[in-house]
Amino acid sequence: MKPLRFAVTIAVLAWPLSWPVGARAQMPNINLLADQPSKTPEEIEQEQARDKAYKESLKKIPEAKSADPWGGVRSDAAKPSTSSKTQATTKQKTKTGSNAN
Repeated sequence: MKPLRFAVTIAVLAWPLSWPVGARAQMPNINLLADQPSKTPEEIEQEQARDKAYKESLKKIPEAKSADPWGGVRSDAAKPSTSSKTQATTKQKTKTGSNAN
């Protein structure tokens, strides 16, 4: 059974090699870039005016405030403070018990 499986694997892997070399190497002759005439000076001016108007309209948009969706849920007491009292209590805490898992 193993020799049959080995022979089938070799045949499947070697099958694309039996194709003619030209079929693998030949690429289709398709021009993806359309041959379009260049823009006229009027079209260039219109495009520049359109771009300028777009950039000006972007400048008129006000800056967005940073939104905090959880701002109403949090309280001011939950914010970490750096007072000396909280630092002293964290230093005094010691771990008791065993660490055996």
